[in-house]
Amino acid sequence: MTQTYAGPLPPPDERRRLRERHALTQAQVAERLGVSRKTLRAWERGRSTPGGPRHEAYARLLAELTEPTAGQASPAGPPAPRSPEPPPLTPDQAFDALYAFCAPALVRQTYLLTGRRELAREAVERAFQLAWQRWPEVARDRDPGGWVRATAYEYALSPWHRFRPRYRNPEPPPGDPADRALLDALLSLPPSYRRTLVLYDGVGLDLPELAAETEASTPAAAGRVTRAREAVAACVPELADPAALHRRLTELASTERLRANAPTTVRTVGERRNVFWTRAAIAFTVAIIGATGLTLRSAPTHYEAPIAPAQAVRGVPVAPAMGPLSKAEQDLRAKLRREQANGPDRLAPDPG
Repeated sequence: MTQTYAGPLPPPDERRRLRERHALTQAQVAERLGVSRKTLRAWERGRSTPGGPRHEAYARLLAELTEPTAGQASPAGPPAPRSPEPPPLTPDQAFDALYAFCAPALVRQTYLLTGRRELAREAVERAFQLAWQRWPEVARDRDPGGWVRATAYEYALSPWHRFRPRYRNPEPPPGDPADRALLDALLSLPPSYRRTLVLYDGVGLDLPELAAETEASTPAAAGRVTRAREAVAACVPELADPAALHRRLTELASTERLRANAPTTVRTVGERRNVFWTRAAIAFTVAIIGATGLTLRSAPTHYEAPIAPAQAVRGVPVAPAMGPLSKAEQDLRAKLRREQANGPDRLAPDPG
């Protein structure tokens, strides 16, 4: 007779911690239990509780992930010998593992937002470079993949890319007419609606997670999803069914051969960019200090009164106009005219 285990489930936070401690993704656990990833996410957050056979299967799986303590028997019998714990990952290894797991799908998702292959690759690499710069913060985040995804989406949807010469001309559209019609319908949406639709119907986030990542309320996020679906269905009527839209988004993202650089290259480029900006900041600081020192060196050491601006001289009498000469002035003028040729009489000393 096979023994089953249907004991109480651990708290929601403990369920997620057990899965992450054994390096299992939500997709792997959901596939093992035969449920969707959204259902497993709801179990780990305590929004719902499994029942019946699913409760038994989930409890058995969590019991297998739980390490029995000394002297405590496991639900299946005597305690199994503890295998040696793997050594902790170095920061480089942890970053490379996150990059290898998230980058391929994230590049395809970003392509749905922009319709540009090179911009999608650049946005994902820039997001991971920023994650490597803030790795202690990102490594402790509850969802490092979501942190990188939000950063990549923000960079990809920046309006400043339209002013870059390399992104002024449109890229060749997909070869399939159906893919081309769906991509045109996506690009016709406002950026906020496009992002909401890709996250909800493409990535598979639920409404609370969608609202948190897009910094909107849950009703606002739900309204954006509804209006975006209606706009896409108006352009492509066969995609009015959400299931068909999800399938076509996945197919459109998978048909494009989009690849990002190796994680080592991304880390190296990010480190070089950090070195460049650090040196630029140091050079700018040194320039400011030098300019300040030169100013202090050449500045005057005492106060010099400024030169007053020129002003008009006042109080000078007006030059008189020429009038008739008096009798004495007329005699003097006549005398000067008479002596103009010979000059005045020569003076001689008196001998006596």
